[in-house]
Amino acid sequence: MSGEQRKKKTQIVIVGGGAGGLELVRRLGARYGRREHDIILVDRNRTHVWKPLLHEVAAGSLDANLDEVGYREHCARWGYRYFHGTFEGVDRKRREVLIAPLKDDDGSVLIEQHRIRYDYLVMAVGSVTNDFGTPGAQQYCMMLDSRHDADRFRNRLLNHCLRVSRAMAADPDRPQQVRIAIIGAGATGVELAAELYNAAAGLGFYGLEVFDETSLKVELIEAAPRILPALRDRLAESATHELEKLGVTVRANTRVAAIEANAVVTSAGERIAADIIVWAAGVKGTEMLATLDGLEVSRSNQLVVRPTLQTTLDDRIFAMGDCCYLLPPGQDRPIPPRAQAASQMAVTVAENLDRMMRGDNRPLADFVYNDKGSLVSLSRYSAFGNLMGSLVGGQMAVEGFLARLIYQSLYRMHLIAIHGWLKGLALIAVGTVNRVVRPKLKLH
Repeated sequence: MSGEQRKKKTQIVIVGGGAGGLELVRRLGARYGRREHDIILVDRNRTHVWKPLLHEVAAGSLDANLDEVGYREHCARWGYRYFHGTFEGVDRKRREVLIAPLKDDDGSVLIEQHRIRYDYLVMAVGSVTNDFGTPGAQQYCMMLDSRHDADRFRNRLLNHCLRVSRAMAADPDRPQQVRIAIIGAGATGVELAAELYNAAAGLGFYGLEVFDETSLKVELIEAAPRILPALRDRLAESATHELEKLGVTVRANTRVAAIEANAVVTSAGERIAADIIVWAAGVKGTEMLATLDGLEVSRSNQLVVRPTLQTTLDDRIFAMGDCCYLLPPGQDRPIPPRAQAASQMAVTVAENLDRMMRGDNRPLADFVYNDKGSLVSLSRYSAFGNLMGSLVGGQMAVEGFLARLIYQSLYRMHLIAIHGWLKGLALIAVGTVNRVVRPKLKLH
């Protein structure tokens, strides 16, 4: 197809292939195909891994190679185009997005900086960890924003486990531990802490014979009075009890003042020694969003949007997921940065794009967030959560086996949302088999 033919088509560019962006391109591709629309997904990665699973990838409990989604395969199935590149900016006057030069591993430029035309643009670039300007955080902390971050954490974890295992084998009378400090006791921090003990319990079967849960020391540090602020007090207390049974030291009401090479310094002056420090205390938009040709952003670098999910200064640019800031009428808190919100936003953006392109006289649909609750999994040990909605008559607390089953269903629904029912159910079946036949831990 020639470039001239493409220009005649309505061109929709989606930047970001996370949970929301990937579901949106599937919906648009299934609805329009390639006949009269050119749907383009831009992402700097070649594959997608569901972000709520990154703590399992980091601990080695999940092999991301088996669960990742290749964009090129996905676009061939759903009728859109995938462009491998890093989004660099937008020219609203010319309706073009700027893509940074694509470089090879040796630094040589493969494709120069270029532009992609759009009729409609959807920003779905997600979020990054917010360290709140804490001294030393950028230099000494590890984040879990991407598959690359999770792989890097796992490699470093395994190296320290090997070091401690060898030292204990050489001198059994001198016990040593891998010390890990996790800053932030929201879902990510809590789930990572539990998953680390699950991994430690299995390392003895994979060559580290003298390594077990007692060789691991995890400090979970939270500035708030308790962990898991999204859950009820009783559930948070139960989760705290389960974590402490595993061996996690839970430090609530502990503010971090600075990070050093091998220690967390609290506001009270205490130094918490650690071999690995993970920052999991909040998210914000990327710095790049604050420079998008004058678009309005919040204090946390999120694009401010109207209820229709259009940016406040440009009707042709939408934002969705973690990178958008939407304050619902009559409320004092914005829509939370959750996977379920991104998925629901994809439905609204797809509908509003359809109305705009058809010239529909109906007003665009306002986004209404349907909070289905919060669930937290403590690996194979337990799970806790609040379910919300008419199905449970308002709000219901769940924990244990039932909560674990519901938690697992969230990822399965994500698979169906991005692949459709047929392939989604097939992948669920394959995943069930893999849990039986594949190794319990990924050690490379």
